[in-house]
Order: sequence, then structure tokens, then C-alpha cells
Amino acid sequence: MLVVIDVGNTHTVLGFYREEELLDHWRISTASERTRDEYIILLQEFLRSVGADRQEVYGMMISCVVPSVLAELLGLAHKYFHFRPLVVGPGIKTGLPILLDNPREVGADRIVNAVAAYRIYKKNLVIVDFGTATTFDCVSAKGEYLGGVIAPGMNISMEALCSRASKLPRVELRRPREVVGKNTVHCMQSGIVYGYLSLVEGLIARIKDELKSDLLIVATGGLARIVDRETDIIDYVDDFLTLKGLKLLYDMNSSK
Repeated sequence: MLVVIDVGNTHTVLGFYREEELLDHWRISTASERTRDEYIILLQEFLRSVGADRQEVYGMMISCVVPSVLAELLGLAHKYFHFRPLVVGPGIKTGLPILLDNPREVGADRIVNAVAAYRIYKKNLVIVDFGTATTFDCVSAKGEYLGGVIAPGMNISMEALCSRASKLPRVELRRPREVVGKNTVHCMQSGIVYGYLSLVEGLIARIKDELKSDLLIVATGGLARIVDRETDIIDYVDDFLTLKGLKLLYDMNSSK
């Protein structure tokens, strides 16, 4: 069984693959103070929930944007599984030429998503990942990673608005009935939700115009389905795109 782990700034997603089947997955908060022993306890519970034990685990693939968490996960693998996991980063084969000024700058999760989306769709595409930040990653039909865009995430935008304007309350992230609000809460919800939809639609329109091609739009991340309900610009939502990419990268880089 393969353990795949995607560590983001806000959430960490773990999954177990048996052959090609994703047995189960879990989303937990990313906590930089969590120790390797705490991760062991979590993994023991997750393994138990799928009726497995650690002897069945032959490998681990990690994508991580929080260095302190990566150190603990490496320690977990050494102490609990007695192997060294593969980590997305320099030296990992991806099959995608990265056409950037400095390929090392690209976030691990963005590369993982690009690998998975291209392998699945084999088209000119943009992957939109709605996480702590919202990222737009462009891949050509030839399988080249062309670059992308990084924008503040929807939750970050809401938190910034509330924290920097002392009289504005924290509000539920939901679409108001009308764009023009009649009270403060509805005004804020309209600004965040409709404003964010305009950001997404506007950036995708500009990317299509600049690349001069018809692009498939694939969305993933915690807020992807919320955004997808409010716009028709997204072609596919794949909740497990990153986990699929980690599995693909493990298969490409492992001698198993």
C-alpha cells in the first residue's frame, strides 16, 4: 500500500492507495508544531479504519510546502515504516519540461497537479487550485509546464478584510441573493463571492487570450466545488487531482 501526503499551508491531505485504488483519504489541519509521534498515532488510526497495518505499506510520496512539517514526516517514515519516502522536488522525474526562469521556484503541489491533469486529459489546460492561495497553472498540449498565476485565496481575502477593517464583522462565505447588498453582511458577501468569481473568470479569459488557444479548465482544492456552482467557466472538478498526481510521480520514480 502506498501512502500519499499533500501538505499545504492550511490543510494536509493524506490518502492510501492499494494498487490503483484510492482506498480512503483524510483532510487535517497543517500544524507546524505536530511531531512525528503525533503523525504516527494519526496514521495508525487511519490504517485501522481501512483494515490495514503498517506491514502492508511499501512506500510514501510527499508534496510539502511547509519545511518544518516535512522534517517530521521524514522522521515518521524512518521511525514507523523504516524507509525513506520520496519527496516532490529537485531530482524527481515529472515528464513535464518546466519552461520557467527558475524551475525550482514552482511549488511542489503545482507540479503534482500539472502532472496529473496532463496525464488524464492530454490537452492544453489550466489547473485552478483553490487553496490558501488560488493558483492557475498552464500546461500545453505537448506536456510543457508554461507557468501560471498566484492570487490570494478566498478565505485569505475574507480574513484580510475583517482584520484590517475594525467595524466589519466576520461573515459566512456564501452567495447573497443580489449583487447590490442592502446591509453590511450582504455587501461583504457580494464583494467576496462575486468579486472572487470575477477574478477567476477574468484571469482565465486573459490566459486564454494570451496563449491564443482553447483551454480545458480543471479545478481542484477545498473551495473548488463552491466556485464551480457559481460559474460555467470550469470544465471539470477533481477533488483528488493532487493525490492522483502523487501516485503517478511515485510510479515514475520508484523501482518498486
